[in-house]
Amino acid sequence: MDPDLYAYPDTDRPWLRTNFVCTVDGGAYDASGVTDSLGGDADQEVFQLLRRLADVVVVGAGTVRIEKYGASKTPLAIVSRRLDIPDHLVGPDLVVITTADAPADRVESLRAAGVEVIARGEIEVDWAAVLHDFDARGWRHILCEGGPTLHGELVTLDLVDEVCLTVAPTLTSGDAPRIAHSRHPVTHGMRLGHAVPVGDVLLTRWVRDRA
Repeated sequence: MDPDLYAYPDTDRPWLRTNFVCTVDGGAYDASGVTDSLGGDADQEVFQLLRRLADVVVVGAGTVRIEKYGASKTPLAIVSRRLDIPDHLVGPDLVVITTADAPADRVESLRAAGVEVIARGEIEVDWAAVLHDFDARGWRHILCEGGPTLHGELVTLDLVDEVCLTVAPTLTSGDAPRIAHSRHPVTHGMRLGHAVPVGDVLLTRWVRDRA
């Protein structure tokens, strides 16, 4: 895969990219509830490339558990209001994003284990403040890997600058959510960065049209 297809733009602010795979009918996962079977080798190649290009990977705790996340060479920032972080990921290399009203005893426990806890906002995460914190660390190349609820939250706030979407050659029907799920419907214009077919898999990149 040509890395230039996914190069981050030269900006003076954090750039938030999201990465998803979906079925032809728009499902965010397969009939078993995970994404591993979708997209095949081409999608995995893009997945690894996007991680290498990112300064930090942001992902919801639910996705971490369902997809059985392991350690990452790229800094991992897990989003969780309840702070239910898998034990095998707790350590000095982990960042946790939560709210200021998160369980105080759990925050203390995580910090005692060396986890950096970023607590911004009440009830809901203050993403503008989180991105400001990232910027202060020099993290401007941000990759969000979901899940759909976290993605929907970021889309609602119009913070997503681009979406890297793999369309798998699969019809699943069922009740799988879309890649962005929210109670607050919004519409944001996008422009096509590229569409590259690899066999029957389609690799696309969509950039937020802020003109």
